Amino acid sequence: MKVLVTGAGGFLGKHLAQALVAEGHEVYNYSRSTYAELEQMGVTCLTGDLGDYDRLAVSLAGMEAVFHVASKVGIWGKYEEFYQTNVVGTENIIRACLENKISKLIYTSTPSVVFGKEDLCGVNELAPYPTQHECYYAATKAVAEKKVLAANSSLLATVALRPHLIFGPGDHHLFPRIVESAKMGKLKRVGEGKNLVDVIYVKNAVDAHLLALGKLSLSSVISGKAYFIAQERPVNLWGFVDQILDGHGVGRLTKSISASKAYKVGKILEKVYSFLNLKKEPPMTGFVALQLSKSHYFSHKKAEQELGYIPKIGLDEAMSLTLTTQKQMMEDQHVTQ
Repeated sequence: MKVLVTGAGGFLGKHLAQALVAEGHEVYNYSRSTYAELEQMGVTCLTGDLGDYDRLAVSLAGMEAVFHVASKVGIWGKYEEFYQTNVVGTENIIRACLENKISKLIYTSTPSVVFGKEDLCGVNELAPYPTQHECYYAATKAVAEKKVLAANSSLLATVALRPHLIFGPGDHHLFPRIVESAKMGKLKRVGEGKNLVDVIYVKNAVDAHLLALGKLSLSSVISGKAYFIAQERPVNLWGFVDQILDGHGVGRLTKSISASKAYKVGKILEKVYSFLNLKKEPPMTGFVALQLSKSHYFSHKKAEQELGYIPKIGLDEAMSLTLTTQKQMMEDQHVTQ
């Protein structure tokens, strides 16, 4: 099958592209840059911006399926930048799929689309979108997800997957950021430290995407639906963090801050940074304070029953594999600096 992945140069996208090639698909990447590593895998790199509809439409010509993985992530920045990439870019993907008569669109969403200010404990896909999101990323991803699901029709089958806190080999953000923050003394435990969260190993997230590709059709049960995907069980967030720090030989956290204080500090910093028009990410925001202190884990029964998704790599094995590769990667980076 001729398949295009947006953002295959990123963490999840690269693993997904590699798996698609291994399955014998003809794989293309669409992003603003070319990547030698992808080309060495056998992936054809097409350059362009999600906002450039004409270029996008030409690039999608002849494709049979699209994985829309690319998005603007982060907790800080201008709303327009998030909106242009996450919403307008997704609108362009949908339009280009229809123009090119592509019948399959798999969208990589996030559980943050349903996260507001309260704990989410084992809820399923019936959980509503909150009336207000705490960050532009979550807000624009929610708008984009709605558009993808609404676009499901007799011409285009769509599905949205919601992986959360993806980790594994090649992660240059989650684990390294935690470790570096702890080394610099900038990381504190927020709240009581009892909150549970969903995480997912990158290869399991890829498996879910491949299952969606195989199951998705114009008349399939998964068409027009969203699915939470994660590991076999949620983790205690701060126990997870301590495990990461232990694996890198970094001392565990000893400092903490109350959830309410962290949230207040975060909202104040948001106002200050906005007033001063600072591009640098604040050390705390309201969204981050809530994510670090609240529980947010979900039921995966629907994904198991309709997608056939069950994580092939268990949490303990996934952590062991990740810590081994991440520690070596950071050591190699230190040597070359």
